[in-house]
Amino acid sequence: MPTKLAFIGLGVMGEPMAGHLLAAGNTVAVHTRSKSKATRLLTRGARWADSSADAARGAEVIFTCLPDTPDVEHVLLGEKGIIEGISAGSVVIDHSTISPERTRELATILFHKGCALLDAPVSGGDLGARNASLAIMVGGDAKAFARVEPYLRCMGKTVVHCGPSGAGQLTKLVNQILVSVTNLAVCEALSFAKKHRLNLDKTIDILSAGAAGSWQLANLGPRMVNGDFRPGFTIDLQQKDLRLVLESASDGKLSLPAASLVQQLFAAAQAAGHGKDGTQALYCVLEKLSSLH
Repeated sequence: MPTKLAFIGLGVMGEPMAGHLLAAGNTVAVHTRSKSKATRLLTRGARWADSSADAARGAEVIFTCLPDTPDVEHVLLGEKGIIEGISAGSVVIDHSTISPERTRELATILFHKGCALLDAPVSGGDLGARNASLAIMVGGDAKAFARVEPYLRCMGKTVVHCGPSGAGQLTKLVNQILVSVTNLAVCEALSFAKKHRLNLDKTIDILSAGAAGSWQLANLGPRMVNGDFRPGFTIDLQQKDLRLVLESASDGKLSLPAASLVQQLFAAAQAAGHGKDGTQALYCVLEKLSSLH
């Protein structure tokens, strides 16, 4: 099992994920836009790399966890990007949620360099990243997946090879439809409960134990009730994912009315200044709509 790894992108998700790779005894080079975000990893023995190319140099497996498609393109192909430092035979694992179509194009570029690109977006939020309990959905070459699966299991509880390049991204978009629409249902249900003066904590507890239970209700419901909108996953990022969902649906001439509605409501949340808040801040939009009646 090779030990020279690299991790690029140390945000809310990436920093703890890289930490699990370190804890497993691997040598990890790290790079991110703000070096201060790497402080805790550096104190634990990670090596700072001055660029993505430097991080990739000598690494057999390179992980990226970035906000959007242009960020992944820049880190992979831009000046001082991974492609300038990578060696033939290396595997890049992209944990970002980006365009499935562009993912396939990037995989082809790396294939011609003698490398593999696996799309491996994750679900489970900041809590899942910290607890190494993420669901990791992977697309790309099956042999490359088998080679790197032990590393993925350092970070995730459920790791599944979903199919060829792009399949991981498409599976993540299915996840985002379910997550965003369920989030809206939780907001709407709690607004209804509040309007009728129910005890919201008790309502969440009893419903979480029955058929209406969901991750969003159990984890985001209490935050909504308490006005805690600190981000585990921001509305801005959710909107980016919903944009990818609706683009992919449009390509396939598929109607997604619920996803389209929640995208519009998230846009209202952004307009009200909640873009950097957690997705549970959608509750504020429902509260405002309720106050109009």
